[in-house]
Amino acid sequence: MSELLKLENQLCHRFYTLSNAFTRAYRPLLKALDITYPQYLVLMVLWEKDEVNLSTIAEKLQLQSNTLTPLLKRLQQRELLERKRSETDERNIVITLTEKGKALKDQACDVPAMLAEQLPLEEEEAKELYRLLYKMIGKMSEK
Repeated sequence: MSELLKLENQLCHRFYTLSNAFTRAYRPLLKALDITYPQYLVLMVLWEKDEVNLSTIAEKLQLQSNTLTPLLKRLQQRELLERKRSETDERNIVITLTEKGKALKDQACDVPAMLAEQLPLEEEEAKELYRLLYKMIGKMSEK
């Protein structure tokens, strides 16, 4: 068998495994907030800049709107955000945080630091990893 076809030699599988590990690490941290990891990502976009359209969230998270819509509906049912048609362009859906959604940000402030404590990286290693990941994402997104 070719070495190239061994699972252990597949970079994509390493990323897949790491992604699953991150999701598992986030689960107990986010359980306290009663949100899932994908919901957390949506909320982080809104905590950074409130009142954005659906396409902005989709672009930031690199997700399709049909993937985001069920997430947004669940967050709206939990009264964390509101979805409304834009007054200037009916085709656009504007997403805004509710007061409850804004308040959740304060509760979530410790999550990044708590997760960082679980990572086996020194600060310089983490910076290099970020650099390499952004380089890869940029290159892979060109296709």
